Amino acid sequence: MKRSKIILMVILSACIALQFIQPARNKNGQVPANDFAKVYAVPVPVQTILQNACYDCHSNNTRYPWYVHTQPMAWIMARHIKNGKAMLNFSEFGAYPTRRQASKLKDIAHTMQDNTMPLFSYTIMHKSANLSPSDKKLLIDWMQAKSDSLVQLK
Repeated sequence: MKRSKIILMVILSACIALQFIQPARNKNGQVPANDFAKVYAVPVPVQTILQNACYDCHSNNTRYPWYVHTQPMAWIMARHIKNGKAMLNFSEFGAYPTRRQASKLKDIAHTMQDNTMPLFSYTIMHKSANLSPSDKKLLIDWMQAKSDSLVQLK
């Protein structure tokens, strides 16, 4: 009995200690000149969808929910953000070459059609990221049209 109490206390102490180790925040508070919305004349409904469903993981400004202050959720979210920004970063979109921008726009439309984005695990806790069929259609159509216009510019 005494041994199990010691093990339980060690585990509890380790869990408490882990709460003090927090990953760096993805929040600079500024909208850079290369931001997607500054590079393109994005319609307000499209930009609203992107901010609610995409920008937390795919930009340099994340809105952090309450649960990010507990471990391991902070580490999980930090990994999602790192991976998301590696694939697509709306804050740096204007710095991408035109060909890459067109490709990323097509990828956005494709992932929306396949329902692979936004991630299901993200939509569970972020209800504003649950997109209606009309929101998806609006986003897909706009992304495809913008991609096609970039391809024609070459």
